[in-house]
Amino acid sequence: MAAARHLAYRDRDWAPQPHADTTLREWLESRLARNDDAAALASRLMEGAAIRLRDLVDHVVFTQLATRTAIEAAGWAQSEPGVWRNPAGMFPPFVAGDAEAVWLRVESVEQFVAAHNLSVAIEGEALAPLRRALALPGEAVSFGVLERGGSPALVPQADDPAERRTARITLQRFRARRRQFDTVEQGLAHTEALVDSAIADLGSPHRACALWLLAEREYWQSRCHAARVQKARQDAVGVGWANIDHHTYDSSRAHYQHTIAILEKLGYELREMLYAGDMAGWGSQVLEQPVIGSTIFADVDLAPHEVELDFAHESLPPLDKHRRAGILCALHGESILEQGLNHVACFYDSKAMRDQMAGLGIRMMPPFSDMPHLYQELTHGDWAAVDPARVDALEADGHLPADEAQRIRMEGAIVTHLENIERNDGYKGFNKPGIDGVLQKLDPRRYGQLKAEQAAAG
Repeated sequence: MAAARHLAYRDRDWAPQPHADTTLREWLESRLARNDDAAALASRLMEGAAIRLRDLVDHVVFTQLATRTAIEAAGWAQSEPGVWRNPAGMFPPFVAGDAEAVWLRVESVEQFVAAHNLSVAIEGEALAPLRRALALPGEAVSFGVLERGGSPALVPQADDPAERRTARITLQRFRARRRQFDTVEQGLAHTEALVDSAIADLGSPHRACALWLLAEREYWQSRCHAARVQKARQDAVGVGWANIDHHTYDSSRAHYQHTIAILEKLGYELREMLYAGDMAGWGSQVLEQPVIGSTIFADVDLAPHEVELDFAHESLPPLDKHRRAGILCALHGESILEQGLNHVACFYDSKAMRDQMAGLGIRMMPPFSDMPHLYQELTHGDWAAVDPARVDALEADGHLPADEAQRIRMEGAIVTHLENIERNDGYKGFNKPGIDGVLQKLDPRRYGQLKAEQAAAG
């Protein structure tokens, strides 16, 4: 049964959807042309944070029969009364209504309203499952902003002050959670119990998941200079981290199944797997939280034959030598504990983002995906000190050569990045060969080479 379940998603193949993308883009462009304030917002997003307005669209409300005809021809189908979805790619739903509107995702409605000095009513209280404001009304089409806290709804639901108070307490527990323990087993057990309690208190894994991710990003941001710089820019245009494509965790083989189990409790489901090749020695289980639309890369060292296993659920015996994920966890700890997220990938106009970051003194590594439908690159990364005892153990067990062990003792090792990702044609997949190349380069045993490349680049 497990093998059949694994093979069902193992080789999932996503394809670009140019017809659907053109249909959506032309519809949005025609609506922007009818709302000057929204067009000005699109310019401010690009100039201030390299964000394309189209990457923030949560859903649109349409009124014309011609729109329904066009979207159905492009792959949208009615999934529930009055709602059309396109599962072939990353596209927002179309919703039939009485007045046309475009609803944009933001991290905080208050933040958006304040950033743009607006005087508009906000539906929903802080930490409600769904909040929104009709920020840029227009006679032909209005643009609103929407903040999701784990709800799939399209309109705010009845307010529950007790549930909001529970959400606030849960968020504080996630923010303040202990990350360092005597053993990894103790840490994962503590984390799982915390997640179990949050789900029970909130009555929803989706609400718990949204709060979990908020706290996880804050911890990652505290360790990533590029993230702090970019977050300030995105806050200034009012959207916060509303443009996220995926979060990435590293896990050791011994604790991978427990990490996956915690993520599954938060509502994540196995979507597909990636294997970077025997040279890189790395694989990933891609998980998706279908209710809140969140994707996670859960990385782990893999041997070639293990791609045929349900490695997300089956035990993985030790390898003779750690590879990329194993080395990182041995140096910094598990991502779900003290290491934190390896990186967060956010949607941008890739060239604008690269140029704007360069102007701020933040350099990108060479892209590992450079195709019309997918562009990906990482910042050079932030380094963190490593406990010398961890390095000593790795060197003694043959996982680190002496020169790299000494370098890491003295200089530390890369711990986190920000990823610049651009998707076109609704493409939902990833570039497997490109991932192989970049993650070989990010193996801590090649940090000497990486340091030299950084110095040469100035």
